[in-house]
Amino acid sequence: MAPTREWLCGLAHEPLPPPPVTGGLDAVLLDRDGTLNVLGPGYRTLGDFELLPGAAESVARLNALGVPVVLVTNQRGISTGALTWDALATVHAHLVEQLAAEGAHLDDIRLCPHASGECTCRKPSPGLIDAVVAENRWIGRKRTLFVGDAESDEMAAKAAGVHFLGVASDLGLIDVVDSVLALWERPRSSTS
Repeated sequence: MAPTREWLCGLAHEPLPPPPVTGGLDAVLLDRDGTLNVLGPGYRTLGDFELLPGAAESVARLNALGVPVVLVTNQRGISTGALTWDALATVHAHLVEQLAAEGAHLDDIRLCPHASGECTCRKPSPGLIDAVVAENRWIGRKRTLFVGDAESDEMAAKAAGVHFLGVASDLGLIDVVDSVLALWERPRSSTS
């Protein structure tokens, strides 16, 4: 079934499926620009949207473990008028298609459309992460990983009480996923 415009814009959410096995990760939250796709000036359009090398493979590997993967992104252009909801839905539909072509999928999209200072959801505030946890009460914050490329991503993860790993020009998403896959085998403790 094709995702709806509302889902692509981060406006509609279904409960996330718990991982099928008891393991070290309940969910992985991914920033978009600079983590999944090439970071560039301005807002992404179909003409300049490009997945980073290894991004789709990374998501597919997490999917294969049954770990829910949630996109968490600030898109201030909506509030300024530089980006329309339709343009955003088109870019996210393209992202979903590119991931699917490599056997990967996103389980949810969480998005802040506000300018800085207008809300509590815009990273570095933890609102988007808090919403994922609140709506999926089986998710443990200590068993959740946020992966991003910006200081605001790290600050949001810290404020929400989830683990953070950063990507950089010399450390891509595939490298981060490689480094955390060993956690999957570590059993959950009842106090996490």
